[in-house]
Amino acid sequence: MPQEIRTPVDFWFDPLCPWAWIASRWIQEVEKVRSIEPRWHVMSLAVLNEGKDLPEEYRQFMTEAWGPVRVCIAAEEKYGSEALGRLYTELGIRFHHEKAPKTRETLEAALTAAGLDPSLSAVAESEEYDEKLKASHHNGMDRVGYDVGTPVIAVEGVAFFGPVVSPIPRGEDAGKLWDGVRLVAGTDGFFELKRSRTRSPIFD
Repeated sequence: MPQEIRTPVDFWFDPLCPWAWIASRWIQEVEKVRSIEPRWHVMSLAVLNEGKDLPEEYRQFMTEAWGPVRVCIAAEEKYGSEALGRLYTELGIRFHHEKAPKTRETLEAALTAAGLDPSLSAVAESEEYDEKLKASHHNGMDRVGYDVGTPVIAVEGVAFFGPVVSPIPRGEDAGKLWDGVRLVAGTDGFFELKRSRTRSPIFD
């Protein structure tokens, strides 16, 4: 039998963003019920907010945001998108479920659990990969504009921010949301559908 052709879906994330984390787990659910192939890429909230006048608390958050994305870019460069996806999973578990600190030890643990070289954690404090990080960031953000954040998803020539959803849709519910998001995102001239959030991120 011929192998089923899966539609590539490019997904840009910052590992510190809880809404991107939920959306990424939704995409994994979609993969079970629709013929898609997620391809993982890095964007950076720190890059997105460079030069902006931020509240002190958020400025500290942005300072912590550089290390993980640098490590993610280094891992993608060395191992490819599939390995980056594994690392994202391990980072997400630690940052969002376990509330682990954004330290080198946490990065090393995630790299090891993903089957990757833990010494890559050293690039968290280096600017060695910053140009590649910014290139990956712009590759995603240039498709949707800079008044949004993460995640950014691109499929068959259509790119969009979101969805922002909580909790994670599962099974066919995930597939139905995918169908609906693709429908509205692919409609010529469609830009936004939004309401105020009334719940915090739910990761279960």
